[in-house]
Formats: sequence, structure tokens, C-alpha cells
Amino acid sequence: MKIAHIVCSYPPYYGGMGAVTFQTVEALAGRGHEVAVFTPQYMRKAEIKPADALEEAKHDESLDSLQHTVHRLAPSMSYGNAARLHTLADELDDFDIVHLHYPFFGTANLVRKWKQRHPDRPLVITYHMDTRSSGWKGLLFSLYAKWYMPKVLAVADKVLVSSLDYAQSSDAASLVSDKWVGLPFGVDTIRFAPRDIPLALCEEHGLDPTVPTLLFVGGMDRAHYFKGVDVFLKSLLLLKKEGIGFQAVLVGDGDLRAGYMLKAKGYGLQDHVVFAGRVSDELLPYYYNLARVFVLPSIDRSEAFGMVLLEAMASGVPVLASDLAGVRTVALDGGDTFPIGDYAALARAIVPYVSDDVDLVSMQQQLREVVAGKYSWEHIIDCLEDVYTQLVSR
Repeated sequence: MKIAHIVCSYPPYYGGMGAVTFQTVEALAGRGHEVAVFTPQYMRKAEIKPADALEEAKHDESLDSLQHTVHRLAPSMSYGNAARLHTLADELDDFDIVHLHYPFFGTANLVRKWKQRHPDRPLVITYHMDTRSSGWKGLLFSLYAKWYMPKVLAVADKVLVSSLDYAQSSDAASLVSDKWVGLPFGVDTIRFAPRDIPLALCEEHGLDPTVPTLLFVGGMDRAHYFKGVDVFLKSLLLLKKEGIGFQAVLVGDGDLRAGYMLKAKGYGLQDHVVFAGRVSDELLPYYYNLARVFVLPSIDRSEAFGMVLLEAMASGVPVLASDLAGVRTVALDGGDTFPIGDYAALARAIVPYVSDDVDLVSMQQQLREVVAGKYSWEHIIDCLEDVYTQLVSR
């Protein structure tokens, strides 16, 4: 089949939606499908800083080895992860399946209009998450969810969601009840796997390999405000006050990172916390191998699944996550949950995992078995192909 995927962000920009889409399309292409991704090109060449230009050049060069193609379309307008890809409709007519990753403000409605003009062409939407924010942006999200989201979802032939638990509590719960298909995301169990603690990374970041490491991986820009870094830092302050031995590594970058670093220093955590910044795709799996436990302290339903939880579990690392619909489905397979925003509960939940008598070998084996049985890409792509085939053969 010839398949188009449309997503608001894509590597090298770090984000869950882009990472999920990347893995999905590579797996589909590996099975012989002709797959193309359409995503915004946010920066004009004249606006790209030298470091960004170097990263983009590396990424463009790496695309030569990929099995799918990426079309970075210049938006007529953009703000954050929202963008209006005004030329997109002209690109979609030749595809057997169009697959939109929602939310995609500015473009989702264009896809709806394209579908209305081509009612016989299958449209699949993956509903990644509800949209949440504060202030005027939150008001806009609320108005969009009320007026435009129902129209966008109504034209879809199927709406995929990472768990029916999330679907049933989402803003779209009653809109497409007859179209929901529960399909979790998958993880590359070869790339993410248990390994010895990478001593080179310990040396680079001044870490002690004998001290339990707590890990966070996530965007630190305004689009990822909901990741709960503040909650994590407050829990670390409590651990420090209790005399618990730990060190923490936070992987990720963005315009909020400097504020988080300042807050960590204000808490007196500068000797306990490393902000590793953005790391390459090649090095990322080894950061998971540093960890005794992985923490995802997200604060609202903008977090609907947590791909990083699967990456940690595949690496043999237990996880702790906020008790959010969808997220808890994954977290309880590989660890535990704590009440949303409750940093004291998070601190208490961390303590058993940094104990000297924890059985790391048994934990790793159990986590790998869970991931292999439930979250393998082979199984997930089988299910996705079934959805596509049913729609195309109608």
C-alpha cells in the first residue's frame, strides 16, 4: 500500500508523537509499503542557527538509510507545534491510506476538508492525547475541542488510541465510540535492551556507577510543559532531606530547561542532578542503562501513553509514572503509579527501587518478558496492517 502519515513534529525534534510516528512508518516500510511522512519545516534556512543547521544536516544525511521518505513542508503560518500546511492537500491524492496524527492544530482541518472531497479514500486518525494548557492558550484548546475536533474525528474511518482506558476518559470519548481501535505503541527491543552501566557516560557526567541513578527523559520546551519536571525535582529534594543516596539524570532540552536548572540549584541539588541536555538517537539507549528506576511525573492528560516508559522497560528498568489514564496502563506493566503531582508519594515510591537488596536481574527478566509479549512492533504492525487492509478492501 501507499501510505501517508501526517504529524506535527518529527525527528530530529524530540517528542513522543514524532518518535512513535517514526517507528511506525519504518516498520511499515520494512514490510514493503511505500510510506511518506508529511511534517512542518519550521525554520527557514536563514533563521537556522549553526548548531541547528549541523543537526539538520546530520538528520538529512541519515534519511538516506531510511526506508520511508520525509516531506518537510513550509507552513503558511506556525506557532509552537501548530502549523498550517497549506499545500498538503495536493500531496495526498495518490495515497491508498492517509493517516493523521492528532492533535495537529492548523492542519487537521485541512485533512478533514480533503477527506470530504475524497470520501472513498480511507482516513485513519491516531488520537494521541487531549490538549491542555493554561491562560489564553487553554481557552483556545477548549474552543477547538468543542467546535473543530468533533468535525475532524467525524470524517475518520477509524480512530486509533494507545489504550481504551485513555479513550474512555478523553475529551473525545463520546464522539467516535463506534470507531475506536485500541492499539498500543511499540518499542525497538534490540535498540533498547539491558546492558552493563555505561562507564563512559558516568565519567562524562561525573556520575558514580555505584550510586542508584534516577532517570527522566522528555522535552523541556513549552510544548512539553506537562512533563512534570518540577514534581520530580521536589521529590528529589525530599529524598535528599531523608538522606537517601541517589543521583538523577534528566535528558531533554528546550526553553524551560534553564529554569529547571535554576530551580534544582535553589533546592541545593546541584551535586545530585545532571541535566544532560539533548542526546543523540545513538546514545539515548545507553542513558537508560544508567538507571535504577525511570520516572515520568506528567501532570495532566496531555500525556496519554509515555513512549519513554516502554523504552525504559525494554532496557530492563522499572518505571514510576503519574496515575493518568493511558499512562497507568503501561506503568503498571513495568512498575507502579503515584497520584498526579504528589511529589511526596513519588519520593516514597522511589525508595524501594534504590535499596541495596533489590533483585535487578529478576526485574530485568520480568520487564523484558512483558515488553516482548505485549509491545513488540511485529505484533503492533500486524494489527495496524489489518486496519488498513479492511479499509482499503471495502
